[in-house]
Amino acid sequence: QVQLVESGGGLVQAGGSLRLSCAASGRTFSSYPMGWFRQAPGKELEFVASITSRGDLTWYASSVKGRFTISRDNAKNTLYLQMNSVKPEDTAVYYCAVRNGPAGSTHTYHYGYWGQGTQVTVSS
Repeated sequence: QVQLVESGGGLVQAGGSLRLSCAASGRTFSSYPMGWFRQAPGKELEFVASITSRGDLTWYASSVKGRFTISRDNAKNTLYLQMNSVKPEDTAVYYCAVRNGPAGSTHTYHYGYWGQGTQVTVSS
């Protein structure tokens, strides 16, 4: 069992920055690849970024590549998502999740544990 708690969401103006955190407890955090997903109002859950267990490889959705950075601190059992140059279309609830298998998947069904989400709202 693993517990994930996201934080850092809030209201930010377009062009601004925000850093999300995901604190993990339970299983050995450093053993698992992780991912960030988001769900905008009226839309399906979509992949944002993922990272290997060691943090040496990352993947991004094309819509956030070059603006968002996923990282992790295994000593602190924490996953991060640095969001720069945010846009109104980045408005969504953001979730972190544990990947039960090889890193790099963009499919929600490949992730076994999820946090409760944190709201990010970008004003224009």
